[in-house]
Amino acid sequence: METLASSRRGFVNFLLGTGFGAMAVWMLYPVIRYLIPPKSGEPTIASVTIPWKPAEVKTNTGRIFKFGSQPGILIKTPAGELRAFTATCTHLNCTVQYREEKQDIWCACHNGIYDLNGKNVSGPPPRPLEPYKVNVKGDQIVVSKGA
Repeated sequence: METLASSRRGFVNFLLGTGFGAMAVWMLYPVIRYLIPPKSGEPTIASVTIPWKPAEVKTNTGRIFKFGSQPGILIKTPAGELRAFTATCTHLNCTVQYREEKQDIWCACHNGIYDLNGKNVSGPPPRPLEPYKVNVKGDQIVVSKGA
């Protein structure tokens, strides 16, 4: 037969054990969520029509546009060629910009630099920007995946 003291001791041990277990889960859950970030959705669209006409895009400039839920960058090179890339830096997903004076694509977050082909040439970015295919159809610029 169990005594009153041992049943109380068992109950207190149960409360302490579950309390410490709950506290461990409470403390570890945010750490695990931080270490394993949620998967970001890929754009489900295959192409977009840019809101500018080809004549409106000046030579040696870059403009940001939306490609689904992600930013894209349209560049008109000094030679007059239109090129498009994802505007998300491959280092920490900052938005890149075109620098006219240096004729390169630059990430201001950690000074990452890409050339006009999207290749990473300086700084911490581990891989090139994803290129997009650019088609000019009359007065429209159509950018699509799969360059």
